[in-house]
Amino acid sequence: MFDRHLWHYIDWLLLGAILTLCFIGVAMIYSVTGAVHGSDSQLYLKQIYAILLGLGALVVCLSIDYRTLADKSHLVYIAILALLLYVLLFGTLAGGSRRWIQLHVFNLQPSEFAKIAVALVLAKFFGENRQSIPTPVELALAGVLTIVPLGLIAKEPDLGTAVTLIPIYLGIAYLAGMRMKMLGILAIAFVLLAPVAWKYGLKDYQKSRITTFLNPTQDARGAGYQQIQARITVGSGGLEGKGFGKGTQGQLRFLPVAHNDFIFSVLAEEQGFIGVLVTLGLYLFVIIRALEAARLSNDRLGAYLVLGVLATFTFQVIYNITMSAGLAPVKGLTLPLMSYGGSSMIATLAGFGLILNVRMRRFTN
Repeated sequence: MFDRHLWHYIDWLLLGAILTLCFIGVAMIYSVTGAVHGSDSQLYLKQIYAILLGLGALVVCLSIDYRTLADKSHLVYIAILALLLYVLLFGTLAGGSRRWIQLHVFNLQPSEFAKIAVALVLAKFFGENRQSIPTPVELALAGVLTIVPLGLIAKEPDLGTAVTLIPIYLGIAYLAGMRMKMLGILAIAFVLLAPVAWKYGLKDYQKSRITTFLNPTQDARGAGYQQIQARITVGSGGLEGKGFGKGTQGQLRFLPVAHNDFIFSVLAEEQGFIGVLVTLGLYLFVIIRALEAARLSNDRLGAYLVLGVLATFTFQVIYNITMSAGLAPVKGLTLPLMSYGGSSMIATLAGFGLILNVRMRRFTN
């Protein structure tokens, strides 16, 4: 458990940047929903509760030695698989998907916590490999550990969250010594399987999102509506923005789910290019500081764990921001630390608890 002398080695700068991004997110959620009557007006309060719960999860993940957590990673992994199966069978149905377990306090989305489980189990798997380069069999076994939860999440269906598990596998496997040749083979296999996935794997609405991304005007009032409105929202902010609470696209609900998937678009409209640069600078600082934790780790297990958590975080940040600017197909991926969402916030802060854990214990055996 937590040793008091380790308190001095907590990365307070990283933690401060994380909390600053959380604060910006709450402010944007309040701006776009606070003036609305009804249940939506309380969303910023629910986000604050989620942040407090997430900080509790961060403290737990920080207090227990990450090597102890990795040793129990198989139990965490099995528990997450059980929750994902439960969701498919008995989960709350909303919007045509079963993604949540309805609790008394909030709705739990196990797929968000699958990222932590996969990062832990893969870090342990490759950390136990004493060879400099993982064998094809080991890479295949690690792939299976990733594909099983990925398939369960995609079945909900929630392809966006499912895809976020892939960067975890690629990041840890590459750091563990996977050759570039193997990455090339995986890329070729992806290209060859793309037509099959298009015909048999993607649903009609998923295909529609891709085609309308290429040409949003072909269905401007339907599938392309969010894409068009996101571009308008970001572009209307200018250099200094319209001011806090004075955005028109978000305030007047031209931009759907502005508090969730498109929170960055709201930021760009209200705070302008300057606010965007500050926020991007904070995200870049968080990523670089986390990479430093991997570099400073005194064992491979810690480095793998940090990179696994960071890989899915970075992928999600990049995709959400490009999507908000109309540069990527619309997908239900939140912007970590800023978008509204309890499970996403708790899981993200818990993941950073693991990163802080590795950096804090770099002087221990």
